[in-house]
Amino acid sequence: MFSDQPVLTGELVRLEPLTEAVLADYLVGLADPEVTRLTGTHASFEPAQVEQWLSSRQAQHDRADWAVLRRGGGRFLGEAVLNDLDPENASVNYRIWLAGPRAYGNGYGTEATRLVLDYALGTVGLHRVSLGVLDFNPRAHRVYEKCGFRLEGRLREAVRWDDGWHDELVMSVLSTDPRPPAPAT
Repeated sequence: MFSDQPVLTGELVRLEPLTEAVLADYLVGLADPEVTRLTGTHASFEPAQVEQWLSSRQAQHDRADWAVLRRGGGRFLGEAVLNDLDPENASVNYRIWLAGPRAYGNGYGTEATRLVLDYALGTVGLHRVSLGVLDFNPRAHRVYEKCGFRLEGRLREAVRWDDGWHDELVMSVLSTDPRPPAPAT
């Protein structure tokens, strides 16, 4: 379903198929304490392991992995992913991370999310895109709501982080849901 993964371009960002070309920046993002906290990632990653994983993305046709790059300069800002494809039910999971505070608060995540949703629900023709967001990440929760995701439920105390247990909020958007338009520029 994702064998012909396109480049998606907005006014602020370009989403290009993820490859090992972004390895150095990708490793910096994975090591950022704020990125690991907001994604609930407890794992650590070896550079060779990450390079091998990045080089295998284009062979995966049941998912789409993009590098989020700033338009006009191409600076690496993070990744956006459609994974856990369920073709029989026309549904997929979405996840995104931005590479630290320099990428936060500039509209990059909102635009990347809108581009991916347009692709998944429009071009590919999926019916449902879902995600999970941790309760201590209200910035991401607001982005998802702005893009049309609706809260479905709460996985209570699903993630343990340094300061205790935290809920994971489950959200989704359906192809039949109205999605707010992008703001005019």
